[in-house]
Amino acid sequence: MSVVSETQKPKSVTRPISRSRAFRKSRFGRILLRSPFYFLVVVIFIYALFPFLWALRSAFTPDNALFATPLQYFPKHPTLDNFKAALQASFFRHALLNSTIVAGSVTLLSLAIGSLAAYALGRFRFRGRSFVMYLMLSMTIFPQIAILGALYTMISGFHIVGFVRFPHLYDTRWALVFTYLIFTLPFTVWVLTSFMRALPRDLEEAAYVDGCTPLQVFWKVLLPLIAPGLVTTGLLAFIAAWNEYLFALSFIQSPNNYTVPIGITSFVGKSGSAFQQPWGEIMAATIIVTLPLIIAVLVLQKRILAGLTAGAVKG
Repeated sequence: MSVVSETQKPKSVTRPISRSRAFRKSRFGRILLRSPFYFLVVVIFIYALFPFLWALRSAFTPDNALFATPLQYFPKHPTLDNFKAALQASFFRHALLNSTIVAGSVTLLSLAIGSLAAYALGRFRFRGRSFVMYLMLSMTIFPQIAILGALYTMISGFHIVGFVRFPHLYDTRWALVFTYLIFTLPFTVWVLTSFMRALPRDLEEAAYVDGCTPLQVFWKVLLPLIAPGLVTTGLLAFIAAWNEYLFALSFIQSPNNYTVPIGITSFVGKSGSAFQQPWGEIMAATIIVTLPLIIAVLVLQKRILAGLTAGAVKG
């Protein structure tokens, strides 16, 4: 029976592979089919990095070779004179200090207020919670220019009621801290609320059973768990405050209070003419300003990726 059954089994027929399928499986075919994707990646890479590479090239190029023809993509005689001239400018050094103070203050205030607000919105149920969330989200819709006039009136010390007046903050760092919170705080609250909502309630209930107060639960239990979200939102808030230009241009007048974007636009040529722009010094100042952000991103990249991916999944 075994011999008969084995002879009755149908033999497997091997079908010939088509030429197109064989070509796709070959090494050359795989490379050729993926070449459009690789070409697109290269184009995006060049498009994204070319402005920064051009600024880097101009920063190390002497002034007499910036506009030389034919064009030199790599300076033949690189120099550090542009960096020395940028750092020797007193207004630029003050701008670096001012931007550090303003951006750091905005980041700390955004995280402090935003985390507490996110704790209330994400862990407690009360009437009007959804309205508050969408109200904060709507605040990010308006462009900065739309609220510029109202902010100028406020920080200039406008009359509120009776003898009560708003503090006069014009031409001070506090004016920038106050105005920058308008677009960093809603974003921080919205993102951190999604992190707070995603945390399991078992941890919070166990902490209450152990005798913790709501503030202790927030500080000792929930806040360490949303550390990636704090790093991500804090870094984004710092970058937004560091690079902001419109409010700094409108609310700051004294050169000693300039921030980095205003300081970069304040460089003038050796002749003092408005028609002579020291592009080498401007590009060197741009590199100096950008390096701290790049270093911060590289140091905190794991936390940033964890915060972005966790925020995307939890959202």
